[in-house]
Amino acid sequence: MALPLNHEVTQLLKAWTAGDEHALEKLTPLVYRQLHRAAQRCMAGERPGHTLQTTALVNEVYLRLVDCEQIKWQDRAHFLAVSAQLMRRILIDFARSRGYQKRGGGAPHLSLDEAPPVGNDADPNLVALDDALKALAAVDGRKSKVVEMRFFGGLSVEETAEVLRVSADTVVRDWRLAKVWLLRELSEGNCRGA
Repeated sequence: MALPLNHEVTQLLKAWTAGDEHALEKLTPLVYRQLHRAAQRCMAGERPGHTLQTTALVNEVYLRLVDCEQIKWQDRAHFLAVSAQLMRRILIDFARSRGYQKRGGGAPHLSLDEAPPVGNDADPNLVALDDALKALAAVDGRKSKVVEMRFFGGLSVEETAEVLRVSADTVVRDWRLAKVWLLRELSEGNCRGA
C-alpha cells in the first residue's frame, strides 16, 4: 500500500507544480498525517512547556510549502526533504527568537519589582545542534542531511534513504557516525563555553 500512496503523492505534487489547485486539495490530507507525525517526533525532543505546539509547527510548514510556488516538486522524497528542512528552520528561528526575547527583544525597561517572571528561554541545545549541523555540513553534507531528515523531519531510515537516493545501510552508517561527530562537537562546544 505504501507504493501506490508514494506514487499518488508524487503525481499530485507534479500536478500542483503545473498549476492544478485541485491537486493541492487532494494532496493535503495525504501528506498532513505524515507531517504531523514528523512534527510530533521533533517536538518530543523539546523541553516541557515549549510554547510552539506540534499542530502549529505543521501549520507553519504547510503555509511555507504552499507559498513556495517556485519549487518544482520532483517526487514525494523531494517533498519530505524540503519539509524536514523547513521544520529545522522553523524550530531554530523559534529558539533564536526566544533568545532575543530573553535579552529584551526591544521591550521597555522595567524595574525588577515590576518585571514578571522570565520563562520560555531559548533552547540553547537546539541552537547548538544547529550550529554543529552547519559545521558537519561543511565536512560531510550527506551526514548532515541524514540528521536533518531523521531528527527534524522525523523520517525513517527507509524514507531518508529514498530521499537521498542511497541504501538504508548507508543511512544507518551515516546516522551513527553523524551522532558520534555531533556528540563530540557539542561536548567540545560545552567545554569551550565553560
